[in-house]
Amino acid sequence: MICDGCEHARPWPYPGLIRCKAKGPPAHFPDDPIDCDQLMPTIDDPRTQTTRAIYAWREAEEAKNPPRQYLGASLIGHACERHLWLSFRLAGREQFDGRMLRMFDRGQREEAVFVSELRGIGCEVHDVDAAGQQFAVEAHGGHFRGHLDGAVLGIPEAPATWHVLELKTHGAKSFKELQAKGVMAAKPMHYAQVQVYMHLTGMSRALYLAVNKDTDEIHQERIERNAEHGRALLERAERVIFAPEPPPLLSQDPAWFECKWCHFHSLCHGTTAPKVNCRTCAHSTPTPHGGWQCEWLLKGLTFDEQRAGCPDHRHFPVLLANWAEITDASAEANWVKYRNKLTGHAFCNGEGGGNDYSSTAITTCEDKSRLGELVITAANMPIQEEELPF
Repeated sequence: MICDGCEHARPWPYPGLIRCKAKGPPAHFPDDPIDCDQLMPTIDDPRTQTTRAIYAWREAEEAKNPPRQYLGASLIGHACERHLWLSFRLAGREQFDGRMLRMFDRGQREEAVFVSELRGIGCEVHDVDAAGQQFAVEAHGGHFRGHLDGAVLGIPEAPATWHVLELKTHGAKSFKELQAKGVMAAKPMHYAQVQVYMHLTGMSRALYLAVNKDTDEIHQERIERNAEHGRALLERAERVIFAPEPPPLLSQDPAWFECKWCHFHSLCHGTTAPKVNCRTCAHSTPTPHGGWQCEWLLKGLTFDEQRAGCPDHRHFPVLLANWAEITDASAEANWVKYRNKLTGHAFCNGEGGGNDYSSTAITTCEDKSRLGELVITAANMPIQEEELPF
């Protein structure tokens, strides 16, 4: 067997290479036979049709869910501010298979178990509001939000103190690390999340409960509010939300461990262009009151409009900088001209600069070396009769 016949194989941002989703780098040429214990047969086992149907149903249901409109408190502790900016700007959406989606759902189901157990030992737990929804906190006009698992009063360690309630599930390896190091060191994103919740609710303590999914063992920690850290996280959220361009790369090395597993890897280190929507357009701006403004059309944008985008979309040049450099631009005519660094060919994002391409054409072109070879119209149709290169 070869990597190209494996279900884990994914296109790599470098020509002729693929990567293994299960093992990550290094990359291989598709036809190179290699010794890999991750190689999977491409023939579906007829004995697992029910399982595959369940996974497929999960994936189809997830595809119906719109992306978050806001930067989430659960993400604010991420090591990379560029990742946060790209997530908030809907530059790409991480795809999970049915098994992973099912695992996420198990984590949500476990929350109800914890709440029932806490009530069973005499605690007062508030896990939903009057409308049956999780309690929400927000800042920066609603561009930054989080949803509490609950608030609890009456825990044996401090029965008179209200606690932010944070409930998590862990695999055995993650659970062992959590026990050895504690939440702040082992799970800094979880620690940041509860600090934000305490900062925005005014509670001074959080109860973090985690269960080992393999053994049902429980780990608990009471976390004290750190006001300085909470303020810093809110400032970080504000910096990311209102940044006019993406922050710098976390690392220039594409093999850096925090980069190579990121779903924005090929956007930051390869030739992928961001998804086309209003938030990835250089004309759009988040407003302090929580909305979005199009500076080209001079209008506010609903979330549906943001997701749809429009033909006047123009990419942020910095997000194409791995393979294209800006050579000219016209703010009045709304076009940006580039030199394709892969070939030296000139092309234009917009109409009027020559070799014109829409943002959609640029993003959907898988082989960016082809950009600049043909002149196409704004509707992504060639002026001459040759076929488009994508």
